[in-house]
Amino acid sequence: MKTVAVIVQHGFAPFEFGLACEAFGLDRSDDGIAPFDFRIVTPEPGAIASNMAFSINVEHDLAFAEEADLVVVTPIPRSSWGRVDERVCDVVRRAVERGAWVLSVCSGSFVLAASGVLDGRRATTHWMYADVMAAMHPAIDVDPDVLYVQDGRIITSAGTAAGLDACLHLLRQELGAEVTNRIARRMVVPPQRDGGQAQFIEKPLPLVSSLSLAPVTDWMLENLRLELTVDQLAAKAHMSPRTFARRFKADHGATPAAWLARQRIIQAQRLLEQTDLGLDRIAYECGFGSAAVLRQNFARVLGTTPTAYRARFACHDARTDAVA
Repeated sequence: MKTVAVIVQHGFAPFEFGLACEAFGLDRSDDGIAPFDFRIVTPEPGAIASNMAFSINVEHDLAFAEEADLVVVTPIPRSSWGRVDERVCDVVRRAVERGAWVLSVCSGSFVLAASGVLDGRRATTHWMYADVMAAMHPAIDVDPDVLYVQDGRIITSAGTAAGLDACLHLLRQELGAEVTNRIARRMVVPPQRDGGQAQFIEKPLPLVSSLSLAPVTDWMLENLRLELTVDQLAAKAHMSPRTFARRFKADHGATPAAWLARQRIIQAQRLLEQTDLGLDRIAYECGFGSAAVLRQNFARVLGTTPTAYRARFACHDARTDAVA
């Protein structure tokens, strides 16, 4: 992925637009990450009004998006959902036809829906708008409960911060886990929230800081090779298993088992990129037990094999003794 076009239209949402710029437009050469050829485009260049009483000047028309490796579609106002600019729809259709990545943030999914590229596919949008999308576009399998959905090379995301999760998910596939983690660290955000996590997290912050589960999750990350059970984790948190499981899902938007499985995959990605360890050793370090189980999980979550992943993302100059 070399070129990125972000489509903005009148009434765009500044935050969602900004996160696309942050994810793909920022020059990170000083971190050893090659920049994308990044441009903001619109059907008619000039002053494009946001939904917050200010405008930005967009210099480029849609021509660049016709050849971009990634087309990002930012949110449009509700008044436009039923009358999406056909020029933008055409760009989206052609991007999908030629196999480019297409990513929508929040209500940008209504542009993809209007173009027809989501028909017969699973997709998401902000939970507040999911029923509207399902009613307007019954051919789409709308999932209102997840952060983002990837179907082929089309990614739709829920509202606000979930768009950043979707961007990092795509960057992880294109740049690998370690580079994406560096990008996330610079943004000061978690490097990976799985798309299947719930949009609505009941308690974004623990009500009492002394009850934070952070010490337990830190311990889990340090002991991925162990067989970790809810009973064991609950004991460390000084809670009953039932209370711990309920509290964990409320705080993290996923069950302890689902969260742990994802962390094991992420650690395996790091070890494949940064070390020359064999698959059996990596499987042991990450808690998969055997190379066969590691392969099964890679195929299920990432759609590839550990060997193919290493061939693509291995850092050849990295230290090979990252794990003794």
